[in-house]
Amino acid sequence: MNKDGYRKEPIDKWIIHPMKRFLNNSTTSGIILFSSAAIALVLSNSPWKDAFHHFWEIEFSISFGDHGLTKSLHYWINDGLMAIFFFVVGLELKREIIAGELRNPKNAVLPIAAALGGMLVPALVYLAVNPSGDAHSGWGIPMATDIAFALGVLYLLGDRVPLSLKIFLTVLAIADDIGAVLVIAFFYTSTIHVDHLIVGGVCVILLIAANRLGVRHSLFYGIVGIGGLWLAFLMSGVHATIAAVIAAFTIPATVKVSDTFYSNRLGDLLENFKKAKTNNVPTVSYEQLHVIEEVRNVSKKALTPLQQLEHALHPMVAFIIMPIFALSNAGVTIQDGFAESILSPVAIGIFLGLLIGKFIGVVGISWLLIRLKLAPLPEGMNNRHLMGAGVLAAIGFTMSLFVAGLAFDSAERIMEAKLGILLASVLASFIGYFLIRSANRKSQG
Repeated sequence: MNKDGYRKEPIDKWIIHPMKRFLNNSTTSGIILFSSAAIALVLSNSPWKDAFHHFWEIEFSISFGDHGLTKSLHYWINDGLMAIFFFVVGLELKREIIAGELRNPKNAVLPIAAALGGMLVPALVYLAVNPSGDAHSGWGIPMATDIAFALGVLYLLGDRVPLSLKIFLTVLAIADDIGAVLVIAFFYTSTIHVDHLIVGGVCVILLIAANRLGVRHSLFYGIVGIGGLWLAFLMSGVHATIAAVIAAFTIPATVKVSDTFYSNRLGDLLENFKKAKTNNVPTVSYEQLHVIEEVRNVSKKALTPLQQLEHALHPMVAFIIMPIFALSNAGVTIQDGFAESILSPVAIGIFLGLLIGKFIGVVGISWLLIRLKLAPLPEGMNNRHLMGAGVLAAIGFTMSLFVAGLAFDSAERIMEAKLGILLASVLASFIGYFLIRSANRKSQG
């Protein structure tokens, strides 16, 4: 035990603390996500490419009596694991609306308007290239922004980036997520089974009632939200990710004790701990154990269930779910006809929609609002920062790949879509990085 009274074990020094520093680094999740995509591309073009692709087609079943659902591993990742991703997105949206940047409409006008422009213009660009035919349904693919990748690139620039730019891009990406969820709900939903949808509706009512009655235990919301709402939506035809967002909005977002009560209570408990009889052995005494348990209980009441869940699930989403999704969806095999695929209307429509459409939509709408004095350019940002944000918004990756899987049934079309998404996202990452870097130098100069 050191002079501060903290016992530092070898595992703390060599494993736990380095891992914490690595995982808490704001760029780490983006690096892992990019690495997963790179691994998928390598394996898709290796001697093991057939085994790699067949692995994701292994089937798993969920059954209850006469009712059952048998789907591939790829399906369960996209509709199961990604539901957790959308659940966390829903938690973040609710927190931002209640206590974040979306709470004050004045601060949110510019990034929300930019997000709308960044969704509409890319869709129009894609439709201009693919006005009809089976490729037409891919218009929703270039509308998406991958918040993890975009912010990951931004954070690579460190403290030189103005805080206002980080907030602008975060709110823009959050608004974009709302748009993506609505697009999936209304335009990429298959045949609806009303009976399952009614069951899902009952589950929503139960979750809302539990919130009103003061139920705060995550286990209840997990059982009803996953075992009821998510499964009902999955079998109804409405995409299951919508259930995840709805469930997130029913999670309580209020504390049970005030800041003042919590502070005073902690002070009292600290005094009790100091006065408690000690064992003078490695284990704590019964009195000390009782005080520690009370500290834990009152601390839990001082946090909202929404923030507890968001904090607990964020590492799982960032470091497990999204990398697995990238690994299972980013694989593109370069083979005969690759040139035709990369020059196909689908790939070109997505590429231009993301790289050109996003930039025009985000920067154009923002410039118009600023010019008309309907919204100010955030303090600390210059026009080059705004252009850099418009380029970073073109990183579609995760969300675009997800929508591509909903938009197309054809493996050929999905492959073309992946090529357009990957090329646009990689280019946007590099261009956005160097554009904002030059904007920082201009500000400093």
